[in-house]
Formats: sequence, C-alpha cells, structure tokens
Amino acid sequence: MSKVSKSSPTPMKPEAIKKLALQALDALKAEDIIIIDVRDHANFTDFMIIASGRSTRHVKSIASEVIETAKTGNLPPLGVEGEDVGEWILVDLGDVIVHVMLPDTRQFYELEKLWGEELVGLKGILH
Repeated sequence: MSKVSKSSPTPMKPEAIKKLALQALDALKAEDIIIIDVRDHANFTDFMIIASGRSTRHVKSIASEVIETAKTGNLPPLGVEGEDVGEWILVDLGDVIVHVMLPDTRQFYELEKLWGEELVGLKGILH
C-alpha cells in the first residue's frame, strides 16, 4: 500500500481571503456589508466582515456560501458557530472572521461600535 502525501496548500494572504469572503457574500446578496480592519488592534485576525441577511434562512444560506467558497479556494474554515439557530453565524477563516447576522441581532450587539467606528470601512470603499 502506498502512502499518499498531502502537501499543505500555500497560505492565502489576508487580502485574498477577504476578497473570497466578499465574493461569497455578494453572490447571495448579503446586505449592509462592512469590513473592520483590526490588524493594529487584535492578534487573532486581520479583518472582520459583518453582513446581514433578511431571515434566518437567508443568514444560513449566506454563511453556507462563505463556507463552500472557502473550501473551494482550499481554505476550509477553522470554525463555524451559530449554524443551528441562524440569527448570528460566525465563520472563522483565520485572518478573516465573517459574521452574518439578522438585522435585529446586529443592532443589539453593535459589533461595529465595539471595535470603534474609525476602524469600520464600507465594502465599496475598501475593495
């Protein structure tokens, strides 16, 4: 029996991961997409992307698209939380963390304000 050696994929740069995630969000019409650049403020990730879905089904579909797009790009998520409920799903892609939330959940937790509005960029400005 021969051994099959799996070579590790070439790591993607944070900007490429961000672009991949944004493409997935755009594909399923995620709303109110913002990008928070936390490189100078956190050591666990470079970017946070926050987006909204219109319903729990839409939130789940958006998150699923992010996961599948990442896998297709040879970047399986490090973790996914909240898929069972669908109000807030976090997809950890390492250098980029994607939060997909219902508008009410997003308004309640105000992640944008938590990180400081000076770090928040609108999707259209940053790519």
